[in-house]
Amino acid sequence: MYKIAVFNRICEKGLALLPDENYKLTGEETNGAEGILVRSAKLHDLEMPDSIRGIARAGAGTNNIPVIECSNKGIVVFNTPGANANAVSELTILGLLLSSRKVYEGIEWTKTLQGDVEKKVEKGKEQFAGPELKGKTLGVVGLGAIGVLASNSGIKLGMKVIGYDPYVSVKNAIGLSWDMKYAENIEELLAKADYITLHLPLVKETTEFINKEKIDKMKDGVKILNFSRSSLVNEDDVINALDSSKVSKYVTDFPTEKILKNPKAVCLPHLGASTPEAEENCAIMAVSQLKDFLENGNIKNSVNFPNCSLDRNPGTVRITVINKNVPNMIGALTGVLAKYHINIIEMVNKSKGDYAYNILDVSGFVTEENLYEIRHIDGILRVTYLP
Repeated sequence: MYKIAVFNRICEKGLALLPDENYKLTGEETNGAEGILVRSAKLHDLEMPDSIRGIARAGAGTNNIPVIECSNKGIVVFNTPGANANAVSELTILGLLLSSRKVYEGIEWTKTLQGDVEKKVEKGKEQFAGPELKGKTLGVVGLGAIGVLASNSGIKLGMKVIGYDPYVSVKNAIGLSWDMKYAENIEELLAKADYITLHLPLVKETTEFINKEKIDKMKDGVKILNFSRSSLVNEDDVINALDSSKVSKYVTDFPTEKILKNPKAVCLPHLGASTPEAEENCAIMAVSQLKDFLENGNIKNSVNFPNCSLDRNPGTVRITVINKNVPNMIGALTGVLAKYHINIIEMVNKSKGDYAYNILDVSGFVTEENLYEIRHIDGILRVTYLP
């Protein structure tokens, strides 16, 4: 029986993948749990029991999870890249329109009208005029699943699209419209774009990616959209640019007290993935990945360990090993198995940064003594036996 702690509300279609006869959902109680399902709940102050093997986040960002601490304890952290991509890309299209046509301001003004409304509308509508998107240049920073959809949508709207992502995958590159231009460097995109939309993960290298230095390289009157993470921009620098009209509009899904006060900022209440379709996709993906990991040791879409999977070999049992990525780990591991006459039928080893992961299908009698000896090899973080 696997115990899963569930933080936040996870779509029932996802939870339905965990059959009652094999899984018990424990609410936010983590003692004895092997897995955690979470959306936005902050887990940084959570005392992680040794029983936790995996955490699946129903969404792309994992800044609410102590990833480094989890890595050091051999806890695999999963996310669901692409599951909410369509929802966020659709909101990006809305953001483009909101940044151009002063729709939001016009709605608020219209609500104040009394008396001869029709006459006042015709007289006052001029103040809310704004440019069309067609023919303008859209700069897409970050060409992951969302960035690809946003780029292709821009093309379909008649925009010229420039994309930038030094780490774009082959899969995502293939999905891009043929007439999107790829910028060799960020400076080229900043100088040419009338609209800039951010679709980056929040990591050390991208924190305050948009700052005064980059804003100074942009066109006067540029419009910036941020549907990724608030900390991708230096908020003070953006506000100063709005006040000087260097940036004519900032549309963000991450309101703060400071940015809300600026009349040129349009703030949405973090609606990016708030569609029933996205919530369902994220839940199914998160649950499926966690379930496959707990039952079979397969890893897909982990932010701290490598993708690593192996079909089960009939007549074998499975051992998975998480270790620091240092020399001679394979030799030490296989040495213990050879000592106890345990035969390796098939093995796969993958590494990612400072960590490595191993799946071994073995024949022979595996005892707690064998596993104990493996666990006490210097550099081993976690050993799991999957009969």
